[in-house]
Amino acid sequence: FCMAKCTLSAMETSFSERLRAAAGQQWHRVVHHRFTKELADGKLDLQVMRRYLIQDHRFLDAFVVLLASMVAHARCLEDRIFGCQFLALVTGKENTYFERCFEVLPRCSLRDREQIPDASCTSGFIELMKEVAQMGSLGEMLSVLLVCEWTYLSWAQAVDQQAVRENFVFFEWIDLHTCLVDVVAYLRRLLDKEGELLDEGGKQSCQARFLQAVQLEEDFFENAYELGEFDEVAG
Repeated sequence: FCMAKCTLSAMETSFSERLRAAAGQQWHRVVHHRFTKELADGKLDLQVMRRYLIQDHRFLDAFVVLLASMVAHARCLEDRIFGCQFLALVTGKENTYFERCFEVLPRCSLRDREQIPDASCTSGFIELMKEVAQMGSLGEMLSVLLVCEWTYLSWAQAVDQQAVRENFVFFEWIDLHTCLVDVVAYLRRLLDKEGELLDEGGKQSCQARFLQAVQLEEDFFENAYELGEFDEVAG
């Protein structure tokens, strides 16, 4: 009876949940990274936040390309509609948030930002998103997108109740991601549907992309603290 119950449980576990489980403790490290806690406390070093936002904004274009490609490859109109609505959110409210932050943070003019090189994790994200958008399967596209949105929804929900609402640069970044519940549900639904159609090779490709994206998410948080000559804001 126990073996039958365990087998049934494994069969009932969704594809997206199995991918998250494959990330193991790294998923927990991303969701509970010190960056998110310091962000919510309002105690995050502004140099760290500045570095983080400048690098995050760098791959917004690649993210839009990937999301648009996923919408184009979706299997029916019903599967495309919510993706289009999410695309509007990313290119509207989220992009506007970046622009407002760059107006108030020191040394964040376009000229200042153009002098700052891409971090290796930023380049990695851009390459991953563009490569999957151009050559990946629908399942691979969804796997990368899901990591980006599911990890951010998870950490935002974890810190939301304790967030200090004084500096919009901090608390609005949390707000932008606590509202991703429907987005994550949408991406999981589509990926779970793909999981039912993929052969073992296709599933392994999705898992490889998923885990690659999780690694980049952890690297990205760590990179925010690796301050250098371009990150000085005094003077």
